Amino acid sequence: MSEDRHNDLGIALRALRIASDKTAETVARRASMSAGKLSKIENGRVLPTVKDVELILTALGVSEAAKTEFLEQARAAATEATAWRELRRMGHWKHQQAIRAIEARTGMLRLFQGQLIPGLLQSAEYVSAVFAMNPEMSEESKAKTIAARLERQVALYDPTRSFHFIICEHVLHWRIGQPALMATQMDRLVSLSRLPNVTIGVVPLGPQMPDFPMTCFSAHDDRLVIVGTFHSEVTTRDPRDVELYLSTFAAFDSVALYGDAMRTLAESIRDGFFRERETGWPRWPGDS
Repeated sequence: MSEDRHNDLGIALRALRIASDKTAETVARRASMSAGKLSKIENGRVLPTVKDVELILTALGVSEAAKTEFLEQARAAATEATAWRELRRMGHWKHQQAIRAIEARTGMLRLFQGQLIPGLLQSAEYVSAVFAMNPEMSEESKAKTIAARLERQVALYDPTRSFHFIICEHVLHWRIGQPALMATQMDRLVSLSRLPNVTIGVVPLGPQMPDFPMTCFSAHDDRLVIVGTFHSEVTTRDPRDVELYLSTFAAFDSVALYGDAMRTLAESIRDGFFRERETGWPRWPGDS
């Protein structure tokens, strides 16, 4: 999007806010962003992401029809990338808050993970271990980010929303902490899988796979996909891209274990971590 175009977009957002008789502070708070960021967007000094625009429009309370039409300006590039260095600059906890705002508007969340336990399913100890891996984060930033991620998990207990997670089995073995921490995480997966609105599938190591787990992604209803890469977070609304990710999700869904089969696998991995803690060396299910 050219500088002129994002200047026009900012001016239009400001005009829409004024017409709705809402203050910048109110809109910024509802959109999970600072008043300073909103000001920069409205004045064309910051290029808003598609997520930013949708959050602002939602905060303004515009109709779905008007929102669809208005977002066309933000879709000049259907796919955008937000560099992780930018996310670090704004504060990891603010990024968690922005994701929470997106999730709050999602009726059905589908999430595929081939790297880590999904954030919404992580135990407090697992969350702490994840962010301990980042030496650049200050202790204050870590504390705020951990709290923000754990706050997101409240959504799992909202019966009006549905969550479908698919996790590759190797993720369950991937150690980011001591065996006791990993064992506790397995118990959390088993417990959360019993929630009526939460579906957790594990893609086992044995069967032939339908695709490669190249990256993790979340699909928010059928309208938005967020993809994580090493250097950035990519957001796409292009219907063709969304359909590609939904079909990829369905392919892994077809070979995943669910229900008692998933819980039996998770519990056997948990028991392996317990044995490792007791003996000092790893023994996995099937070891003699």
